[in-house]
Amino acid sequence: MNLNSGTCKIVKFYPCENIENNLAEFAEDFFEVVSIDYTEDNLEQLIGYMRQDFDESTLNAAAAANNINLPPYQIETVHRDNWLTENVIQFAPVEVADFLIYGVHEKNIDTNGKIGIKVYAATAFGSEHQTTKGCLQALSEIKQNNEAEKILDVGTGSGILAIAGAKLWPQAKIVAVDIDDEAVAVAAQNAADNDVSKQIDTAYSDGYTAELVQKNAPYDLIFANILARPLIEMAPQMADALKNGSHAIISGFIEEQTDWVLPAHEKYGLKLKKLYQLDNWCTAILEKTDAH
Repeated sequence: MNLNSGTCKIVKFYPCENIENNLAEFAEDFFEVVSIDYTEDNLEQLIGYMRQDFDESTLNAAAAANNINLPPYQIETVHRDNWLTENVIQFAPVEVADFLIYGVHEKNIDTNGKIGIKVYAATAFGSEHQTTKGCLQALSEIKQNNEAEKILDVGTGSGILAIAGAKLWPQAKIVAVDIDDEAVAVAAQNAADNDVSKQIDTAYSDGYTAELVQKNAPYDLIFANILARPLIEMAPQMADALKNGSHAIISGFIEEQTDWVLPAHEKYGLKLKKLYQLDNWCTAILEKTDAH
């Protein structure tokens, strides 16, 4: 999808202290693009983006079908030639382990010794989502004893994890892919804005199918911050694409799904090394063994 031109609809939900997981999951499935804004009093505001022909009744019907009680919201129509660039959502800088994620609207940002990554907030859940935070925490930990020359980011979204890998390992070559053309374009732009575009090649790919993904295998590190079902379906491809003794960081599943996500990877030699949990979202560090 390309939301960069013409008209789009923005659904802004009433700010709250913490966005419920079931609402976040529903929004990610329903809307074309989702982001989280922060108000001046540090409340979270869920925002969904749709095409100009969006019908409010479909939102209510979908919510009812999924037993979701929607909080109050308002719908706005944006008419711009380049709304994604001009309508940048301003979010507070997010500090996660070794990293500081901040918006392109920030001027003279002080990273306080952290690795700075600047992004457009209006492209995905991005830095505010617990799965991204978990992946960055995991990355900060495994970097201590790892040197990564080749990295794969499956479901790159806004490219935060690929950029983080590039900044940790300046000599690494990184492949960042997504099933959404818009995400691929945004990831490439964010890589350029962070001066790491020479390290990162972006491409459309349904999982591991793209030629770019296959010709650069095997990898020293793989990120897969997607959802439980595609993680399970692509576990064998992940195992094939990862070097023995190397690591994968997976996320996008909740605590109740660990009993089927982790065994699905273990049977292909991807052993759990550490599990992180932020709210109900989980992130796992897996290590590839040759015992499968």
